[in-house]
Amino acid sequence: MPLESMSKLSLAVASVFLAVACGGGGGGEVVAAPTPTPPSTAAPQLTTLHSGLSNPWGLALLPDGRMLVTQKAGSLLLLSADGRSTLATISGVPAVVSAGQGGLLDVALDPDFASTPWVYLSYSEPGSGAEAGRSGTAVARGRLVGNALQDVAVIFRQAPKVSGGGHFGSRLVFSNDKTLFITLGERQLGSPAQDLAQTLGKVVRINRDGSIPAGNPALGAGARPGIWSYGHRNPQGAALHPTSGELWLSEHGPQGGDEINIARAGANYGWPVKSYGCNYGSPISEGCRLGGGVHAPAFIEPLTYWVPTSVAPAGLVFYTGAMFPEWRGQLFSGALAGQALWRLQLSGNTVASREAMFASLGERFRDVRQAPDGALLLLTDSGKLIRLAR
Repeated sequence: MPLESMSKLSLAVASVFLAVACGGGGGGEVVAAPTPTPPSTAAPQLTTLHSGLSNPWGLALLPDGRMLVTQKAGSLLLLSADGRSTLATISGVPAVVSAGQGGLLDVALDPDFASTPWVYLSYSEPGSGAEAGRSGTAVARGRLVGNALQDVAVIFRQAPKVSGGGHFGSRLVFSNDKTLFITLGERQLGSPAQDLAQTLGKVVRINRDGSIPAGNPALGAGARPGIWSYGHRNPQGAALHPTSGELWLSEHGPQGGDEINIARAGANYGWPVKSYGCNYGSPISEGCRLGGGVHAPAFIEPLTYWVPTSVAPAGLVFYTGAMFPEWRGQLFSGALAGQALWRLQLSGNTVASREAMFASLGERFRDVRQAPDGALLLLTDSGKLIRLAR
């Protein structure tokens, strides 16, 4: 390098050193400002934690991170906190009718589980006596002690029990006041959903011991105690809104007409009088929609619905975690026939947009829950527990 160039370089280096040493004329040591860490924009990734489950249906997270998973044939499994190992099969589970869509279905923990470790199970219960050969959705609870349920008692029975193996509904959601919502299908019979003397096609609200709480709607003489809302077909997804505390439902339609609804006290959601779906066997078109499709003014319009074919929504959760800040306040639903995880973007109580995620996997997503770290946990009919995280 020519001497002249070296001199200029030395001068420049010296100037920089002097500026740093003297604070650059600012009267103190110069410290570089930390570079802010941008929120992660990594793409969501699916990781299969467990692939040896048998028709899993419902999932509950214990306070220590371990998981309870129901299997439709009638077993309740205890999984490790990382979801990769089956630690035990819980004893004390009631007998179930595992046929068609029936079996051991949802599972929920008592709101005060840390001090009163009750576990609640919904299932298809076999009839006896005059109801032998029939079945109906029931809910039992038992205290989890070690690997056993103790003091097991039935706290609710759908009435009447009927023949057939379809539409048990069966999601369990505790309200903020610690009462229990139970979603009940109409057992593929249609008209009982409008009959207040039956609990087919209803949402019921009970206390934790099975008694009827104050504040349930007054539905008139002959209405069966406990009914909260009616006119439902087969609600297999339910979640409590994190702000309003209202119960949101996903419901199966026939050919098309799957719905998202808010289950409000005393409200009638129209099945089987009104639906945006068509009867099975009908050529699918707007002309075959039951009752013309439009629910209002006699019944409650769904927030959104799927046409022309059904996705069979199952499992429902509002996202409130930190892992995906861009998803906060959005609604996630599994889908069976639709073989996807649906993400619904909300504006208040309006569904602004919908996206079918992971449809290429060909999985029937049965349940979806949020883990404490903000990941989503998914159960599939193929026997997988999958973690959605970044």
